[in-house]
Amino acid sequence: MNTVIPEEAGFSANKLSRIGTWMQRYVDQDKLAGLIALVARRGKVVYLERVGMMDVEAAKPMQFDTIFRFYSMTKPITTVALMMLYEEGRFQLHDPVSRFIPEFADVKVFAGATEGGFKVTELEREMTIWHLLTHTAGLTYDFSEDSPVDALYLEADLHNVDTPLEEMIHKLNKLPLVHQPGTAWRYSMATDVLGYLIEVISGTLLDVFLKEKVFKPLSMEDTDFYVPEEKLGRFAAMYGPTENGGIELLDAPATSQYTRPPRFLSGGIGLVSTASDYMRFCQMLLNRGELDGTRLLGRKTVELMTINHLPDELIPIQVQPHTLHGCGFGLGFRVLVDVPSAGRLGSKGEFGWGGAASTSFFIDPQEELVGLLLSQLSPSRYYPI
Repeated sequence: MNTVIPEEAGFSANKLSRIGTWMQRYVDQDKLAGLIALVARRGKVVYLERVGMMDVEAAKPMQFDTIFRFYSMTKPITTVALMMLYEEGRFQLHDPVSRFIPEFADVKVFAGATEGGFKVTELEREMTIWHLLTHTAGLTYDFSEDSPVDALYLEADLHNVDTPLEEMIHKLNKLPLVHQPGTAWRYSMATDVLGYLIEVISGTLLDVFLKEKVFKPLSMEDTDFYVPEEKLGRFAAMYGPTENGGIELLDAPATSQYTRPPRFLSGGIGLVSTASDYMRFCQMLLNRGELDGTRLLGRKTVELMTINHLPDELIPIQVQPHTLHGCGFGLGFRVLVDVPSAGRLGSKGEFGWGGAASTSFFIDPQEELVGLLLSQLSPSRYYPI
């Protein structure tokens, strides 16, 4: 990574150091095991700091090349890959999903619980690829708790790593939608369906497509669906919060499911990566589709992806239990549309996302900024990370 003195990029080194102080406080209070923070402007890293441990039990300090479970920060990568096919003219945004996965033409919509089951209604409009990209398709997640459909997802065991992606899709489209497509925003497994669309449209397995079309061109050498044996020494442990405010081990590197290639190639939550790899991905987006002379997407495609696509009545978006005030959604990213409503520093048009193990990123085109904050605490809702 190219680094510069903060002042050369318009920053105060003294003020940037407050980030490290803030991170160290979380470690000292036993709320997080360790963190990495990265800030870059105009392609130059102005701040890079690590604190705490990547593996408390093994007494391993956090390293800059530590490999993290990125979970939902997989989604922007999958979306970029799909939009590369869009640029080839392989589909249109408002094509029905059933054009490529015929079973989705027959999906039903949840219409209420009954004694011992539930009732459904017919689709008023077909689910489109745009609905999937914007999380307005009517799908959900098994960890949501405000619809009986969420429990059906949990019962179907849709995230089983030993279930091939195609088989998961067949299980998914037998379940009802939470709402009619296009009528609400709901965080969901939509990007897993997008991952399968990549396979159907390209004729290539998702892991192979991502490696050949995204990771290799961007030199993202440590990003994959699993951690190979020779890299396990760099793989962080994952922790969860305890009732007394501390942390406990949830997933040890040596015994993690990420030590072997999964059969379920999750385009929604499946990837592991590093700070430097993901920074390169973010910089490509900030550069409107290009990095180091390699172009993945056209400038207008990135612009289309990173503007808000939601009508006013669907804003702000909510990922339980948090409301993302001031934020709409583009094609794969939350987008800041109302800075006063957000109640924080930022620029209109800033976009980004996060992951379930307390990873997050933002890209601010107006200020030419990339920011990354990486830890491994699940779930991520406990602290404002």
